[in-house]
Amino acid sequence: MQSAPLLSLSIWTPIVFGLILLAIGSDRNAAVVRAVALIGALAGLFFSLLLLPGFDVSSSAPQFVERAHWITRYNVDYYLGVDGLSFWFVLLTAFTTVIVVIAGWEVIQERVAQYMAAFLILSGLMIGVFCALDGMLFYVFFEATLIPMFVIIGVWGGPNRVYAAIKFFLYTLLGSLLTLIALIYLYFAADRSFDILVWHKLPLPLSVQVAVFVAFLMAFAVKVPMWPVHTWLPDAHVEAPTGGSIVLAAIMLKLGAYGFLRFSLPIAPDAAHYLSGFMITLSLIAVVYIGVVALVQKDMKKLVAYSSIAHMGFVTLGFFVFNLMATEGAIIQAISHGFVSGAMFASIGVLYDRVHSRQIADYGGVVNTMPKFAALFLFFAMANCGLPATSGFVGEFMVILGAVEFNFWIGLLAATTLIFGAAYSLWMYKRVVFGEIANDHVRELTDINRREFFMLGLLAAFALFMGLYPKPFTDVIHASVVDLLAHVAQSKIPVAQ
Repeated sequence: MQSAPLLSLSIWTPIVFGLILLAIGSDRNAAVVRAVALIGALAGLFFSLLLLPGFDVSSSAPQFVERAHWITRYNVDYYLGVDGLSFWFVLLTAFTTVIVVIAGWEVIQERVAQYMAAFLILSGLMIGVFCALDGMLFYVFFEATLIPMFVIIGVWGGPNRVYAAIKFFLYTLLGSLLTLIALIYLYFAADRSFDILVWHKLPLPLSVQVAVFVAFLMAFAVKVPMWPVHTWLPDAHVEAPTGGSIVLAAIMLKLGAYGFLRFSLPIAPDAAHYLSGFMITLSLIAVVYIGVVALVQKDMKKLVAYSSIAHMGFVTLGFFVFNLMATEGAIIQAISHGFVSGAMFASIGVLYDRVHSRQIADYGGVVNTMPKFAALFLFFAMANCGLPATSGFVGEFMVILGAVEFNFWIGLLAATTLIFGAAYSLWMYKRVVFGEIANDHVRELTDINRREFFMLGLLAAFALFMGLYPKPFTDVIHASVVDLLAHVAQSKIPVAQ
């Protein structure tokens, strides 16, 4: 028997701290606000870390389960649990929240309490998405995450922040409306139950499965985002403050990927096989075409935003070739992307705080004035390329191996991400960091301070650890992936190759 409701504590601790900040915080006591925000983020991380020693890696069943009646008339329960598919996302979310608080420590000078509160509340809501085992509870958490991110972009974003915030909100909200219809259908099909695990066992005919799969796809594809519903992401990244970009890249894109694992594949396995060719095609377009688009970007944030779309295309590709190596690699890639892409946006934020420009042409020779930053930025750029011994390599290599096992030509196209990733990452790094000092702005730059060094160093340490020793990550997800693939393999529909 679990002694403490660790999942509830992981969800509600940051939310409660966020509400406290909204109630008592103001710019007059900004130092206190920052301290309280950091305590709230660390407390959320502490409770999520307590999951580690008690997690049974040999089981695919939900663990740390909490269940209580919520809306009894409609059989809606407050039903939480984690398995190997969601475990690392919970910890990644809590860790990223701490990074975001540190990143905005000195940069945010106005509405500090509201800024920190938005991220703390968002953190709890995202952890709720990964823990929810009740369909309606999942939907509430999933949709609620839009509100704090909409505020973050719209209030603390760049010159076109209102346009980017509204575009982000409309894309994600409209995509979710069909999902709500699918949830209601499954509720009645399961004899008025919102239990997601019961939905996994429903014997739905192929035509219904295809309809349900497409309904889920509308929400999850926008969130990932997949081509061609990806256009909101570059705008959101460019206009969002640094913390918003970090959370978007590290966590919010993973909500869509997780949705495929929790809903699309186990609830509609026949449809997943039937539409696998379509999903693989969309994923490869993201990997190849979006990789080419990233090459021509002049804005650093927009370049990394497009690279995120390409990397998440890798994730969805791994899900729909239906073998153990690729699926595990896709999940590892999603976790790695949280560290690496978050670190890339944090690095760009460090430069932007000093020069107030994201244009590559406004830099050059940064290594001469910021050698410590240049070293860390190089590591993240290499990890973004998929350099061996970094976390970026492990997931990509596993997906490529799995894709080649599935179909050589698909694996070959997937491998082009290593070429494009190296091209756009190193091209940007060369233009920004190497060479002679380009202008007076670069000449006056100061190297990273202790706060920035700690933040970037922590991200680098995790990206390196995961690259050198991925076993703890693969051990946790293995049993759940095996169980998922065994469930999907019961489909009689042949996989399109």
